[in-house]
Order: sequence, then C-alpha cells, then structure tokens
Amino acid sequence: MAPQAAIPPGLAEAPDQVFATVGPELREAARRLGPRRIVLQVPAGLVRNASELAARLREEIGVPVDLASRACFGACDPPLADEAPRADLAIVLGHAPIPNAPRVRTTFFVEMREPAGDVPALAEVIASSPIPRRLGLVGSVQHLDLLPPLEAALRDRGFRPRVGRGDRRLAYAGQALGCNYTGAEEIAGEVEALLFVGTGRFHPLGLAFAVDRPVWSVDPLRGQLDGPIDRGELVRRRQLLVASVRDARRWGILVSTFPGQHRSPTALALQQRARARGREAEILLAQRLDPGDLLGRDVDAFVCTACPRIALDDSANYPKPVLTPPEFLMALGELPLEPYRFDTYH
Repeated sequence: MAPQAAIPPGLAEAPDQVFATVGPELREAARRLGPRRIVLQVPAGLVRNASELAARLREEIGVPVDLASRACFGACDPPLADEAPRADLAIVLGHAPIPNAPRVRTTFFVEMREPAGDVPALAEVIASSPIPRRLGLVGSVQHLDLLPPLEAALRDRGFRPRVGRGDRRLAYAGQALGCNYTGAEEIAGEVEALLFVGTGRFHPLGLAFAVDRPVWSVDPLRGQLDGPIDRGELVRRRQLLVASVRDARRWGILVSTFPGQHRSPTALALQQRARARGREAEILLAQRLDPGDLLGRDVDAFVCTACPRIALDDSANYPKPVLTPPEFLMALGELPLEPYRFDTYH
C-alpha cells in the first residue's frame, strides 16, 4: 500500500463544501484549493458514467482524479485514508454532509439536487387520495427543494403539512437519512401520516420502521403516489426474528470502522450487557460488512452496530440472524417487544 501523502496545510484546514451539481462552481472551488490529487466517489446508480465524469474533472481542474471502486451508500462512508492514500480532496456525489460525522480529508459533497417535479400536479394527486390532511413531509436530499412549494400547495388545498428539523446528524429540515428520521419523529405527535418525497422504497421503509404513522410516498419524477406501507407487518417480522434468537448463547457484535458508522462504545456496552446475562459476545471489526466474511463462525446470531439498514434490509443475506442494538436488548429481555424501537443514529 502506498504511504499516505502529506496534505498541504491550506487544504488540510479547508472546510467541506456543498454543491447542488457538478458544475463551474465546484471546478473553480477545487482549483482555488489546489489539491494534488482528487478521489471521486459515486453511488451505485451512477457508476456507469463515473469514468467519463472523472476524465472531465481531470481535464477541467488540471490534477489527477482517482475513482473510488467502492460505491458510497451515504455520507457516513466516504473514501478512507488507506483507500485513497494520495488524494487530498474527495468529491462525493449524491449525498449531503452529515454534520457530526468525522472525515479524513476535505470533502466536496455534490447533492445532485433535482428540480424536476410539477408541484401543482403533485399536490392534486395527493389531494385526490385518501391520505390524511395532517401530514408530515420528508424528502431525500435530491428533492428537498420541492418541500417548501409542495407544503404551500398542500396548505392551499386544506392540508395541515408539517416539516420537522431533526437532530444534529441531519444537514437540512425535512431530510431523511437511512439511519436517522428524527425530523419525522419530531412531528409525529402532530400528524396522522407521513409523506416521503423522492424515489425508491429505501427511505419510506426506514420511515415506517422509525415512526408509528402510516407512510406514503410520492415520486416527483413520475407523479405517482404510493402507500400506505403496512408498518405492522414490517414490525411483526422483526419481532418474530427477535423471538427466534432469545435463547441464543453466542453472539457476534458487528462493528464498522467507517467514521460515520463507527460505534465501538455501543458495541462494548452491548458486550457487557450480554455477558452480564450469561451470554458469550465477541466484537467483529470490518470496514464494509460482508456476509461472506462471517461464514463458519461459531455464533448463533449477530447484532449490527453499523448502519441499521443492514439488519433491517439485508439480514436474509447473512448466515445467521442479524439484529439491531434495540432488538438485541429485546432478545436479552431488557426491552419489551412493544413499542418497537428503530436504531436511530444521532
């Protein structure tokens, strides 16, 4: 492995920056900072065009641009020091910064803001549905610019929309992260349902786990409203999984070393709780967790302190059941099965 290059003092002290798209402002900001090498990281959905973008940045900024081979799932897992040892600036596409997550180098976050969406038409689609009128609005970062005009359009149609601010892990009001829906949690007592503005099922499912309210979703690109998600069915499946491992004696506690997911104190606390209950519990470290690395281990079940969506969405890919920390405490008998608790990152 190549040694970590020293970062120029001016660049090392430079703050992270946020851009809506990859445009002239980003390129000019990069030239002003004067990096010697850039690492570009893109989400899985954009890898097809990543080489073309890297070549364009290389030409326009005038410095080498390396492509991170590992796609990013969020701002919690930007390129680590040993993944891009010569790069002194990272450009991460598709994500907003997580304000309280540490980073190893100055990072440009390109949020890929998507202005598309006919707000009056979306409001009409929503208003013509049986969705409740006291409605909480939540969006992915790409579509957050639609929330204020949609909120106003819904209010004109007799709705009482609300947008929550959330905690210090969220960069923006109304924002959804896979590990944090505190903006929605903040207003849950004031609304009858939640409406996610964005594409895909990832965030609506997370909302359904995190907040005990019906979750609807509207795709601003297709103008389609879906929902509500059956939260009860989702939670019952998790409760059955918890019940199936209540007698487990040997546990593996999974810890990711990604700065934005690293929770060693949580893992140590869980290990102590397990041992106090007469269970065996070993901590297993990795950067990105891989089910194949866990094959053949002499454990009955795992508890994941990394991204909570690994347990909730990907548990079937692992060789043994995978619980979140709150579910683990349910399995130990230290928390009741109801109310169900989402593993929120703060």
